Amino acid sequence: MENKDRLFYASCFALITTAFSFSIRAGILGQLGTELHFTGEQLGFINGMWFLGFPLSMLVGGLLYKTVGPKRIMQFAFFAHAAGILLTIFGGSYVGLLVSTFLIGLGNGCTEAACNPMIADAYEGVEMSKKMNRFHMWFPGGIVLGALISFFMTKAALPWQAQISVLLVPTIAYAIAFWGQDFPKSKFIEQSSLAGNLKAMFSPLFLFMCFCMFLTASSEFGPNQWVSLILAKSGAQPMWILALTFGVMTVARYFGGNMVGKFDQSGVLLGSAILATLGLFLTSRATGGMAYVSAVAFGLGIAYFWPNMIGFVADKIPKSGALGMSVVGACGMFAMSVLQPVIGRMIDSAKAAATASGLTGDAADLVAGQATLTRMMLLPATLIVLFAVLTVWVKKIKANQKSATGAKSPAYANA
Repeated sequence: MENKDRLFYASCFALITTAFSFSIRAGILGQLGTELHFTGEQLGFINGMWFLGFPLSMLVGGLLYKTVGPKRIMQFAFFAHAAGILLTIFGGSYVGLLVSTFLIGLGNGCTEAACNPMIADAYEGVEMSKKMNRFHMWFPGGIVLGALISFFMTKAALPWQAQISVLLVPTIAYAIAFWGQDFPKSKFIEQSSLAGNLKAMFSPLFLFMCFCMFLTASSEFGPNQWVSLILAKSGAQPMWILALTFGVMTVARYFGGNMVGKFDQSGVLLGSAILATLGLFLTSRATGGMAYVSAVAFGLGIAYFWPNMIGFVADKIPKSGALGMSVVGACGMFAMSVLQPVIGRMIDSAKAAATASGLTGDAADLVAGQATLTRMMLLPATLIVLFAVLTVWVKKIKANQKSATGAKSPAYANA
């Protein structure tokens, strides 16, 4: 018998695994660079494999969701997570870390591909939006836990392998929680065939959202994955900054369903872009205690990006199905797989420029980190314009549909 609440909590444990793999990996970047003599660009390629495996498995999972169902997708997620974690611990080489990080990325993508449509199938209406935000609450929530774990384990001089082993805890937990459960059958988001999904996905609105997802994911994950290097010499503790940022996101996402009810996803996304830009602007100039203040603004800004991009597609373009939700998420992660080595090169070049100007040591690292954040600020700044357009677009579509049918409809697949 289907127990949708148990399935929901199991999904949350799976997302915590994803979160731990993000924050703990961010926390050990410095150790990896020092112990294994990696450059910023090499670390970027390792990070990039996490973001490359993610969209690939999301796309495949989205295509197979209707055929094989979420149960088998999550079985593969467990295999990929477990294998990737163990290979990371016992590998320790550049190539080994590339492969293991890719496997963990595959597990993370399967989690998104299976759990997003499963939650949308299990719940409806406002309850679906609330559950979607609360499910995604556990990504920042898990990052807070992971960041604190990484901080204290690093302070205790424990090796990075010990930190990675912590990922096994939520991995085993979600496997046990999913064990023996019946999964919900596809409902409103799977009403059409694959051909219908593809037709909806080639609508102007869907393609526009895919482009926006490149920028929202880059705004959210770009600065945070590199926090231990970018803010290392800011006078603030980078992992506390990471924990604070995602702690704010966790609280914000808990109340996310209420925000959507008041402002629609498009209005929430516009406000988020404004706050994210402000947060990065402040962070790029903050030192000491002010870095924590800027982290609050940035956390509020990026909190609603991911769940409301996915929720927008589920609510406004339902004929795109599970595949559409997976493709939008995959666009964001693919963008990050490309951006990671670019950020690494940005840090390397900014540090070289600071050194060439006569700065050395901590001063050079501080200037390099601030310069990198200033360049990243262009990402959410661009989204302000795009989401302003989206807000007007959605209002116009609603007005046209109401005029034509006399009733409000959420299905904008052909817009």
